[in-house]
Amino acid sequence: MSWFSQILENWISYPYLEEYLTSLVHPWWILKLLILLYSPLICSLSFFWALSFLLQIYRKMNNQQESDDSKIWEKPRKLIAQVLHIAGKIWYGYEVIGMEHLPKGPGVIIFYHSVTTTDYNFLVAKILKEQQRLCYSVIDHALYRIPGWKTFFDAIRLKDFSKDECVEILKKGNLLGLAPGGGREANFSNDYNIMWGKRTGFARIALEAKVPIIPIFTQNCGEIFRNIGKTRLTRWLYEKTRLLYLPMYGGFPVKLRTYIGEPIPYDPNITAAELAEKTKTAIENLRDKYQKRPGSILRAISERFDKHYKTN
Repeated sequence: MSWFSQILENWISYPYLEEYLTSLVHPWWILKLLILLYSPLICSLSFFWALSFLLQIYRKMNNQQESDDSKIWEKPRKLIAQVLHIAGKIWYGYEVIGMEHLPKGPGVIIFYHSVTTTDYNFLVAKILKEQQRLCYSVIDHALYRIPGWKTFFDAIRLKDFSKDECVEILKKGNLLGLAPGGGREANFSNDYNIMWGKRTGFARIALEAKVPIIPIFTQNCGEIFRNIGKTRLTRWLYEKTRLLYLPMYGGFPVKLRTYIGEPIPYDPNITAAELAEKTKTAIENLRDKYQKRPGSILRAISERFDKHYKTN
């Protein structure tokens, strides 16, 4: 590792390379190679590691400490948002319906978690690009601890935020996005079925911060990628470890439209369980109104050229 980093340091004249590379322990290098051998996500995964490396250089050049929360990330964020905006337009014909439903102040954005969160990423980029607002996002602790990605996640405010941190973010007037279904929904949901179980944490956060909840749903988000291996054994392994992520295939250029529903206002007289159920119903209503089921990859691609959808 030291020999390899020394060669690259001399080549690109970057003195912090070894610090970055040594954070990627050897087992993770092996895992990454295995991922690259089978995964259709080879381009996006490589992009994340490369981007995180460039951000690491940017942070060092600006003498920025990992614990700092200054404005040096504003330009990189805007650049990333612009790249995502262009990619979404070209590859997915990405659109957002109902931007006027986003509150001027804080709010909790709740979305359905398909195999990947590609659609949500495009929404966050659009909010930053058009409204100059940064949306914080809650991700699984296992993702946040992937070696080499931390700088990237920190720059765009993706983290395994605790409940208290989420409340504090909202009280400062920010938007906060999360998917209650998480990895379970991503791995085992069939045909857009919502799998939240008894999770009400997001509702408790909204009630404590006294902010509205904004339900969203993206048409055809489940057709971008599909996964394989949904069995009782893999479900049991996931429930025991919470680290399992099923193999996937796809990256299909389907039509994506994110529909933002009307905000569910703060109500001090409602319980967290009732608010969670109300939010689930709101997302299911968006799904039933805008998503044809069962999902079809070919139909989702053809909708990019459907004049009926374009005129409506």
